[in-house]
Amino acid sequence: MRHLLILKYIEKIAKTGSLRRAAEELGITASALNRRVLAFEQELGVEIFERHPSGLRPNVAGEILLKHIRDQIADMERVKSRIADLSGMRAGHVNIAATREVAQYFLPALIRRHLAEFPAVTFGVAMLDRGEAEVSLLDNSNDIAIVFEPTRLAEFQVVCSVEQPLYCVMSASHPLAGRERVRIYDCIDYPLLLPRAPSGIRQALDGIAARVGVRLSAAVESNSLDLLRLMSQDSDALSFALAVNLRPRLAQEGLVAVPLDLKGAPAGMLIAGHLRGRTLPVAAARFLESVNRELSLRYG
Repeated sequence: MRHLLILKYIEKIAKTGSLRRAAEELGITASALNRRVLAFEQELGVEIFERHPSGLRPNVAGEILLKHIRDQIADMERVKSRIADLSGMRAGHVNIAATREVAQYFLPALIRRHLAEFPAVTFGVAMLDRGEAEVSLLDNSNDIAIVFEPTRLAEFQVVCSVEQPLYCVMSASHPLAGRERVRIYDCIDYPLLLPRAPSGIRQALDGIAARVGVRLSAAVESNSLDLLRLMSQDSDALSFALAVNLRPRLAQEGLVAVPLDLKGAPAGMLIAGHLRGRTLPVAAARFLESVNRELSLRYG
């Protein structure tokens, strides 16, 4: 696929914003990469990058070209995947955009099982905020998005949608640990370890608090759910998790998870899908089927 090589070079420069860094990742010299780009610009008759001391940024012509490049790369991946599937190789590459709720335990476990069955398939996983994950489908940067409480659905083809109850995670010795269910106004008497907005968990927690007329004040805010969970150990601090990102061995960490009373609010939705109108490569379509099957079995 040598005719696609320069297109991949340009896409890599746009992604890294640096000729030198792109060259390192591509395994060629920066001077050779620069010559390729200059020759392509000369053939095209227009510059495609703005050169700045801090690096390179696509100009308007470059953005138009990048959309074409990403479409071409996505089309070629789809063709390669279909050909591989026909030949029995079961190969291909799958790019996934996921919010942090599924990137902790659910997604790694599912990818490991998939690789055991289809070892020729490769994966790229981007952890993104709500909104960003869905937007990344528009230019084919990612094939699949798995998002808790997505912000835009107009271009999103939903394949699977399941409710996700919220849990309060705390030390096993915490005063609330023995309860069957905790209320949000029980929680505000203790230090709260909260995900940063625009996290879907944070939106859900703020919504529940608003229904009962309380305001959540964070002792610690972070976009690392692992950090928040670990800070609940041996303390009175409370963190929060969805069913899908509950650590399988919480007890070994001295933690317990107690369901949170939603006060009549609907449970948040975990949604998996792809860009509306796009035909996925075989490898991506097969993996999305696995996601749908697993989520439906667990929470359907």
